[in-house]
Amino acid sequence: MQNDPPTTVPRLAWLLWAVGGTAYIVAVLHRTSFGVAGLEAADRFGTSAGMLASFTVLQLVVYAALQVPAGLLLDRLGPRRMVAGGALVMAAGQAMLAFASDVGFAVAARVLVGAGDAMTFISVLSVVTAWFPVRRIPVFTQLTGLLGQLGQVLSAIPLVALLHGPGWTAAFGSAAALGVFVGVLALVVLRDGPPRKAVRASEVGRNVVEAWRHPGTRLGLWSHFVTQFSANTFALMWGFPYLVSGHELSPARASMLMTLLVLATMISGPFVGRLVGRYPLRRSWLVLGITSLSVAGWAVTLAWPPPAPPWLLVLLVLCVALGGPGSMIGFDYARTFNPPGRQGTATGIVNVGGFVASLVTILLIGLVLDAMSPDGEFTPEAFRVAWTVQIPIWLIGVAGVLRTRSLARRRMAADEALPASTGAGLSR
Repeated sequence: MQNDPPTTVPRLAWLLWAVGGTAYIVAVLHRTSFGVAGLEAADRFGTSAGMLASFTVLQLVVYAALQVPAGLLLDRLGPRRMVAGGALVMAAGQAMLAFASDVGFAVAARVLVGAGDAMTFISVLSVVTAWFPVRRIPVFTQLTGLLGQLGQVLSAIPLVALLHGPGWTAAFGSAAALGVFVGVLALVVLRDGPPRKAVRASEVGRNVVEAWRHPGTRLGLWSHFVTQFSANTFALMWGFPYLVSGHELSPARASMLMTLLVLATMISGPFVGRLVGRYPLRRSWLVLGITSLSVAGWAVTLAWPPPAPPWLLVLLVLCVALGGPGSMIGFDYARTFNPPGRQGTATGIVNVGGFVASLVTILLIGLVLDAMSPDGEFTPEAFRVAWTVQIPIWLIGVAGVLRTRSLARRRMAADEALPASTGAGLSR
């Protein structure tokens, strides 16, 4: 009888995770910094609110488009250089924005922020995979994602204080300086993990093909796709206006519900991670269960004639909040179905799923609202119809999970990774 794998976290792993987590917190600060400066940006660049909103979409497009290239670089260069490089690229973007005086420079600055952001999260996950005991990885993957919520706090409080005090240049210049500090800290402290075979340039293309061809990677992508998009759409773009215009809440009450969304995500994440670690043979059922709760929350809320009662909106927020932790299950598939030499590539592929679904949903909701509200006043009925665009996204995502789960089971049985009678195990 074999001994159970160790579960004690080495002290060095704690240190490396703390540094990587700090880098991710600062990355989310950079990611969300422009959103809290909307009024100041409109005055500084003399542009419309609609144009400024497109900056968020552009940044997400850059982030999603660079996930696979970032994953390839991660497999080749290791997390130390990737985390440091991402921090410095984002710092360069923030420094450019600090002194930008026209929209063109501001766009270029946000492109740099999106590019550096794309390098950070998957690299920090690589640190977790390399240094933590296997049974602890799902929980620390969730905790890593939750650390990003602190970045939103930093952008909402100290950055806003700087904007309203010393001003634009001081605020974004300080963010750039913080990025440089984190980049240097990563270079000095982070380690790439136990030595492994280096990925040669000639192997890069094959890694992409092999990672994509493995149904376990695609199962991770579809899991990320179907769980994350509703929470992302609610948090990044349409949640607040939906609560205010769709249910006649005051901005203060809407802000309370958005805060509840963050808190519920942070609290539920470790529980989801523990379930993944304890029941790895039931991961896809957990994905489908979380998706079902989100669908149920939206179905009841949209069926209720607006304005919905406060208890129902609270229930909706709690159901939607599970999508963030649920999406992290996709990265566990990338880890367990791919060898170390291509896990970065596989993680990048998985991370594309939820952000592509989020972008499509954000744009579709905007199109429906514009079509039903030509005067620019979004009505409750317009929001009820607009949020139904989630239905085909859910259907596509669930179909993808079910199909790739079946393929993953067959692949595992064929590879004799487990006895035929339990070959479906890790994909369940």
